[in-house]
Amino acid sequence: MIKPLRGMKDLTFEEAARFNYIIDIAAAIAKRYGYGYIETPILEETALFKRSVGDSSDIVSKEMYQFEDKGGNDVCMRPEGTAGVVRAFISAKLDRQPVKQKFYYYGPMFRYERPQKGRLREFHQFGCESFGEASVYEDFTIITMIAQIFEALGIGFNLKINSLGCPECMPPYRNNLVHFLKEIKEELCEDCNRRIGTNPIRVLDCKNETCQSLLKHSPKLIDNLCDTCDTDFRKLTSLLDDANIAYEVDTNLVRGLDYYNKTAFEFVSNEIGAQSAIAGGGRYDKLVEYLDGKPTPAVGFAIGIERIMELVNMPENTKEGYYMGAMVPEAVEKVIAIANAKRKSNKVTVEYASKGFKSHMKGVDKSNARYALLIGEDELANGTVWIKDMESKEEMTVTIDDL
Repeated sequence: MIKPLRGMKDLTFEEAARFNYIIDIAAAIAKRYGYGYIETPILEETALFKRSVGDSSDIVSKEMYQFEDKGGNDVCMRPEGTAGVVRAFISAKLDRQPVKQKFYYYGPMFRYERPQKGRLREFHQFGCESFGEASVYEDFTIITMIAQIFEALGIGFNLKINSLGCPECMPPYRNNLVHFLKEIKEELCEDCNRRIGTNPIRVLDCKNETCQSLLKHSPKLIDNLCDTCDTDFRKLTSLLDDANIAYEVDTNLVRGLDYYNKTAFEFVSNEIGAQSAIAGGGRYDKLVEYLDGKPTPAVGFAIGIERIMELVNMPENTKEGYYMGAMVPEAVEKVIAIANAKRKSNKVTVEYASKGFKSHMKGVDKSNARYALLIGEDELANGTVWIKDMESKEEMTVTIDDL
């Protein structure tokens, strides 16, 4: 028997219903904030992610599903959604229009890493990207939207925020950090030592407990922000306070992607084990320019669907539609004809085999139908159908013309 590849799984039955429920809730809220749907290809040029996510990131250096196609092109299956949306934004020349653009998306992403609870090699994200708005009010609005999505899904969360600064305040901070890291490099892990020379900011994101204890005394970017970044971050915390959205300032929060600047945030849960981040994002004002577009401020986020599926309590299934069946073979085609007519406006489940009453009623329960509609020998002769309302338990016999 052929099994799914390691780290990839089927999405069926109750899980599929839960997945669709999450997407429906998130999309409905995103639309209220003015976001429209966008879909980008799963397969992109590898260069897109190397230039946006960063060569030094774990995604590019370790985790991408990268290969050469039959045309000799260097391609990979998308490891995250933002870069593809930015590429589409530039391809459509939307960066040259004065109108602000907002998009939401959802779909599969791919990373070759060790599968564990809430983390797969093929996983799904729901995300939003806002282009053309430089104000910190947009950062606040994005965070508010995520909070509303989780509240609608019944998911508790803790919010962590930080500022990653800008091209003005980052270089001097980077120099201070490198000096600090070189003094303790003998005690840092292999990955951290590699990052000192490539992207020292990423050292702060190391999950090694020894490294994290050493980094408690590292220089903090938030203490070295320029006036503009400091003002924006203080405004963000003020807005969150006024909105009664609790948060923690995490000075080591840098996110795993190179394109972020200024605001960075994560929503975390204590209910899913070690991988506690359930959503994350921030501002990436230079990414459009890095990918050859016109300089455009931008901010966005992504929610890991698999991360939150076990945390979502589905609403009780309400009975809907019809279950239709025949109790004599001669009535099957009449049942099918009625079902075809009813399907224009209703959900209909049809049992093609003629069965006894008790067997049909078991089928009604399994289908979760509101109404059972059966045709037996007497009903067929009289041009009628027997109907039972499965909620009120009321039974009736009506003519087919009255349906």
